[in-house]
Amino acid sequence: MLLTGGLKSLLPHVLRRIIRCNRLSISNTSGMAEGYKQANVVILHKSLADDFEKFCHANDGPLPLLYRSQPGDWKCPSLSSDSDIRTDCLQYRKYEHGACTGSLKSLKDYSEELKDMVTFYLGCSFSFEKAVQKAGIPIRNVEQKCNVSMYKTSVPCCSISMFHCNLVVTMRPIPESKLGAAVLATSELKEAHGAPIHIGDPGLLGIQDLSKPDYGDPVHLHPGDIPVFWACGVTAVEAIINCRAPLAFTHSPGCMFITDLKNDSVRSLGGDPQVHCISQDPLHFSIVSAEAAQKIKTLETLIGIDPGERGILHLQRQGELLGACLAMSHAQSVLITTGFPTHFSHQPPEENDGPPGALAIAAMLQALEKQVAIVTDQRAMDLNKKIIEEAVQIGILKKPIPLLSYQRESANSALMFLCENGNPGRPRFDHLVAIERAGMAADGNYYNARKVNIKHLVDPIDDLFLAAQTIPGVTTTGVGDGGNELGMGKVKDAVKKHIKNGDVIACDVEADFTVVAGVSNWGGYAIACALSVLRCCEIHGRYLRRALGFPRTPSQRLWLPALPSLTKAKKLLKTLVQLGVRSGKTASLEMEVDGLPFYNTHSLMIEKLL
Repeated sequence: MLLTGGLKSLLPHVLRRIIRCNRLSISNTSGMAEGYKQANVVILHKSLADDFEKFCHANDGPLPLLYRSQPGDWKCPSLSSDSDIRTDCLQYRKYEHGACTGSLKSLKDYSEELKDMVTFYLGCSFSFEKAVQKAGIPIRNVEQKCNVSMYKTSVPCCSISMFHCNLVVTMRPIPESKLGAAVLATSELKEAHGAPIHIGDPGLLGIQDLSKPDYGDPVHLHPGDIPVFWACGVTAVEAIINCRAPLAFTHSPGCMFITDLKNDSVRSLGGDPQVHCISQDPLHFSIVSAEAAQKIKTLETLIGIDPGERGILHLQRQGELLGACLAMSHAQSVLITTGFPTHFSHQPPEENDGPPGALAIAAMLQALEKQVAIVTDQRAMDLNKKIIEEAVQIGILKKPIPLLSYQRESANSALMFLCENGNPGRPRFDHLVAIERAGMAADGNYYNARKVNIKHLVDPIDDLFLAAQTIPGVTTTGVGDGGNELGMGKVKDAVKKHIKNGDVIACDVEADFTVVAGVSNWGGYAIACALSVLRCCEIHGRYLRRALGFPRTPSQRLWLPALPSLTKAKKLLKTLVQLGVRSGKTASLEMEVDGLPFYNTHSLMIEKLL
């Protein structure tokens, strides 16, 4: 018997010949024939072949189709020069009516049955191991001399006819400092599953215990390693099981067919992918193209000017807009709050900075088919109901969105509001956004920019942001322009140092992401634009859909009409003036926000953002 030493440098045709002679004492082909493509194998009756091919195309992340044979053809000339699929895998599995009925070293005894069967060769992640190692990244399962870990997930594949199953993934521990390099090294290898489909907590894929893989071997994580998951061709095995075909064969997981083809890379559209952490509990990273990230950075720069000369440049942190929008892009249900009753002597006391930005965010989230609701002060419910109704009439919103209020009735009121039956394991929302919302200061009061306490006009919606810090999977964003807004606690030291009256008015409540803008509405417009940029990003879109299904074509980008526009913004501001909602700085009922005229200031900003 031949041992593993030197196998990684042998040419594929030599390895196949050795495997054919049953002269290897290894249990998997990971690390063998470095730089050459390896393939998952599925063999099924010709009557099922067309539907299975469609299933592969509909789920090309886990099932990148390298070759489909003719019925009874045991060779694959485009993949190898002298192969026989009956003998050239280390081990096979036999399935009858969905049950695995045996492991086989050869399929020669089934040559007669194979005459009516079609072989599919599907890309494999073993193919990218050499590229990962060349990038200076360890392959832990190769180091530990074991098979890669493979797990069933709770993520459904796209079904085609009788083929349906959940996604299967491989997991490779990657040092956190090498995540970007690992994504870059694999993203161009489309026929080897491409970039990861998840980075971080396995629970987000429905995987409960990394030490108990469904296929392969457990792989030990070193300190500082992050679990990184790639789509896996063993997904096909699950599909074969579920379709309950009378007879089918597959490779045994980890025992791949080794081809003569060298790995080739396909350049990603939008430049190199980037990796960004969007949550610590549970740990969750996202992927975005360099081009999309740069666009969002430009949006952040545009809104960061300081027309009121309040010193907000000292509050800004780069990358917060991108982080906030990545978190929202992954969210299913978003809760938005706004409302700053700075004009305590007027009725209504609200200013007109905040609601337009909140509605811009809500409109885009709605168009992206996410659940969205707004929570506001009980005393302002009627006003906000009228604003939402007008937003629908104007065409900002497709349909009305739920309007909620929150009152502190007990110590666990916030938890009961945010989670089903107060259970932190069942949150109703996975992201909270505060935009130009009065924020609680260190002394428990709420102050406008002039240091006037307006606590009597503000419901304690801050409780929700504080409670969110204790609920796994719930992230938060604060948007502000002066430091006294909910969520600005993250930059409170800078507010106290650089903002007038900052030592008193600074909000003490943090958000995970803090978006600072010259006018808070601009922050809302920028979030809407950034969410659109992300949804148009092929690299991010693939990551969101776990490399399942098909990317949306430009004609399917139905969210684009939800972007802010001059016409909609002008109509909404007129509506706010008619409802008595005043400019923040001047209390004027004119076409202005924060004392800045709509025309040539706010209108110009919207044009620039678009």
